[in-house]
Amino acid sequence: MEFQLRESEGVMIADLNGRLVAGTGDQTLRDLINKLLSEGHKKIVVNLTAVTRMDSSGLGELVASSQVAARFGSSVRFITPKTEALKVLEITRILPALEMHADEAEALSAFG
Repeated sequence: MEFQLRESEGVMIADLNGRLVAGTGDQTLRDLINKLLSEGHKKIVVNLTAVTRMDSSGLGELVASSQVAARFGSSVRFITPKTEALKVLEITRILPALEMHADEAEALSAFG
């Protein structure tokens, strides 16, 4: 799993690329979210459009990211994957529990 960080409109955006799976991808996301929260960022968008694969560990890390951010008074929004990773989200019916958005503009506007 690779990622790039950038800022737009006061929101930190993490563009993920690769496999959000046990062992590497889930740990990368966890470390990234913890780093952003420790730096005091309150608005975070995780762009999942280039995530090629996701397993239950990756899914769990998405949920954990939202929960940890809330404890810090922060918010995490997600941009829906465009790959087969979306199937995992649909099958598990977790989409309604996460702040998922169709694209970056929608995710940014959700912060108000």
